[in-house]
Amino acid sequence: MESSDVELDLQRSVHAVLRELSTQAPALQSNQGMWRWSLHKKVERDPGKSPALVRILLRELEKAESEDLRHVIIPLLHTVMYVLTKATGITEELYQRIYAFCTRLLTLPTPYCTVALDCAIRLKTETAVPGTLYQRMVIAEQNLMNELYPYQERVFLFVDPELVSASVCSALLLEIEAAQEQQTPEACMRHVVSHALQAALGEACHAGALHRKLQASPRHTLEQYFHAVVAAVEQMASEASPSREGHVERLEEIYCSLLGPAAGHRGGDPVQERPPSIPLPSPYITFHLWTGEEQLWKELVLFLRPRSQLRLSADLEVLDLQGLRPDRELARVSVLSTDSGIERDLPPGADELPAPSSPEMERAGLKRKGGIKKRAWPLDFLMPGGWDGPPGLHRRTGRPSGDGEVLPGVSRLHTARVLVLGDDRMLGRLAQAYHRLRKRETQKFCLTPRLSLQLYYIPVLAPEKPAASRQPELGELATFLGRADPWYQSNVNTLCPAIHKLAEMPPSLDSSQTVDPFILDVITYYIRMGTQPIYFQIYTVKIFFSDLSQDPTEDIFLIELKVKIQDSKFPKDGFSPRRRGVAEGPGAELSLCYQKALLSHRPQEVTVSLRATGVVLKAIPASDTEVSGSRHCPLPAAPVTDHSCLNVSVTEVVKSSNLAGKSFSMVTNTFRTNNIQIQSQDQRPLTLSLDKDDQRTFRNVVRFEVAPCPEPCSGAQKSKAPWLNLHGQQEMEATKATPKPLLMPINTFSGIVQ
Repeated sequence: MESSDVELDLQRSVHAVLRELSTQAPALQSNQGMWRWSLHKKVERDPGKSPALVRILLRELEKAESEDLRHVIIPLLHTVMYVLTKATGITEELYQRIYAFCTRLLTLPTPYCTVALDCAIRLKTETAVPGTLYQRMVIAEQNLMNELYPYQERVFLFVDPELVSASVCSALLLEIEAAQEQQTPEACMRHVVSHALQAALGEACHAGALHRKLQASPRHTLEQYFHAVVAAVEQMASEASPSREGHVERLEEIYCSLLGPAAGHRGGDPVQERPPSIPLPSPYITFHLWTGEEQLWKELVLFLRPRSQLRLSADLEVLDLQGLRPDRELARVSVLSTDSGIERDLPPGADELPAPSSPEMERAGLKRKGGIKKRAWPLDFLMPGGWDGPPGLHRRTGRPSGDGEVLPGVSRLHTARVLVLGDDRMLGRLAQAYHRLRKRETQKFCLTPRLSLQLYYIPVLAPEKPAASRQPELGELATFLGRADPWYQSNVNTLCPAIHKLAEMPPSLDSSQTVDPFILDVITYYIRMGTQPIYFQIYTVKIFFSDLSQDPTEDIFLIELKVKIQDSKFPKDGFSPRRRGVAEGPGAELSLCYQKALLSHRPQEVTVSLRATGVVLKAIPASDTEVSGSRHCPLPAAPVTDHSCLNVSVTEVVKSSNLAGKSFSMVTNTFRTNNIQIQSQDQRPLTLSLDKDDQRTFRNVVRFEVAPCPEPCSGAQKSKAPWLNLHGQQEMEATKATPKPLLMPINTFSGIVQ
């Protein structure tokens, strides 16, 4: 195919992707997401098309910038970055044009500047040292051990067998296993060496001969060249001003030693065959059936355990990683002090302060000699808003997202990408596990300093009955994510029908045929490019029962709390006699006390009593439209785009009298609040259901209180850090006096697009 025909074909595919973003297509349209996948497959099968595709995408980005079409900027940026990660024939001039475009986007508001900054940081390194992005991604995802780049990643895929059918579970497991059978460590090392040499040398690299040589090399020889290539790339990338020419010269030496001295002279070579494609292996994925809220903690501990002794400092070794026993309060470790208090008893040189960069100063905040060992953590991780803190522009070059040092001298070398499949009930159970994990970290601080936790979600609904003709609706959180991030809607929300179709297909017994795994490819794309989290408030509910001998209990919810009146039925004749002063009609007398959500954040409490048949508390807004007010609950002034407050719907019983007698009608009143207390006045018991989960139902409830769930460590005892001055200690104590809400992040491609 001629170059003009190739560009026209790629141009049509790119326009199809853009049309998909511009049209108001149904949420579950079957062809959504296929255009992006097929576009990447075209350049994967023929790597020579990559430069043409990058030029086309850059033209579309510049057009979107000039015409202010912001809704396509982030999808196009993710598309071009995914192509550049795999490509090997991109010129330096093209890299610099894309980098200049990303720097111009830094003047835009979030999330555009956030995504553009992330792309610009990676492009700057890739321009000077081609092949860096591919090499680092493969090393981290495949856990290829290397001292110069010790980062490791793992994808934990959790599926609850109670919420997802067995056919879906087995289909996903078979697709993952089929892809990982071909991804041996030797194959991955061959891909890294071949890609680095081709990216640096370009047309001077004999791709076919290199491929054959690497295939014939034994394991120990392959490892030598792999470590040599990684050392050349990482050492050059770590320099303050990396030189592209120096990088090319260094890789030319490795290339000539691999193929012989004549490898650098290709002038007399015949016309070379089409260069073989270098695949980007899918990440290492472990498949897990959800068993309980403790499972997430255990799997993360097992992920860290094999190399834990090599990474822990002396103080962190006390915090053992067994962690599988019930929680226990931290004991204060006392040791006998050998300090006599006499100055002459000090060892020589003890009065001299070590250099600021010395290992002694780095360990000073972690280890204390003599006296009582006290745990004093800095403020920034005493009350973390999430595993990586609030969203901000703080990624560093050459390291995975959220990698910063939480403790001095302890780096986050591990990244756990937790992907859950299911509906809203599965997200409620994930929130329970996340809250449990955060709570355990206040008692056994061993995961947070060394692990970056990233959460991902793909909606998978329970199979509908054949009689149901209408399309199934996505869950509330998936619908919200699709509205907030159009690229998430196009790529992730459309996987739900595709996964069910995969489960209905018969398994292929012929392993010799190469089949493109669509589901796995989209999951991989989401895991790699979905780096912008959206934070959701977790709410705690304290429940009081009618049986006074039963202790109150506490639980949490993420999406919904539904209240029903037990044994509440309409009377047959339309009215009921008065009993003990109770008003006539169905439902129960409820007392509501809540704080109105105001834009000024000033506390304003409202107390009302009404008769109702049910109450629904939703933490996720159903739409961007305004909610209606009521005579009891006036409309608050809080913005409707704020998803950090509760949307309360009360089904009120309204009594009216006319010539025919008394009648009752139902009116739904809605309002917004941050916390609320509801009590049954006539002792009519209530039934609470959390996150639409039948397993999380509480009966015989007379009162409950709902409030934002605080960070488990925000209620910890005050600790005085020795390295803070008096003003810093006072500021830390004042900050800790206000509970910090617990937010659970779900990664998307762009965050919330305004």
